[in-house]
Amino acid sequence: MPTLAASPHTAAIGLDELPTGVRALVERVHDDGADVDLVRRLVEIGFVPGEPVHVVAVGHPGREPLAVRVGRSTFALRRGEAQRVRVHVIRARA
Repeated sequence: MPTLAASPHTAAIGLDELPTGVRALVERVHDDGADVDLVRRLVEIGFVPGEPVHVVAVGHPGREPLAVRVGRSTFALRRGEAQRVRVHVIRARA
């Protein structure tokens, strides 16, 4: 049975850039100091390092909001919120 791992050869991307259905692992929530409350809320709802995540669906037009599954929960995020979550795409290992 293959195991899953974040690809060490790819740079982290924003969750807003993750294609629908592609699985990833949270690397971190980017904190530029501008919105500390938002960063805290994202961490509190489960966007913590190592947590599995994927985009379930996106709104139209403009790919907003994003329906995002993190762990066992699904949340709707605005693009600006999703940009703060940095992820690594998961690849299967044999």
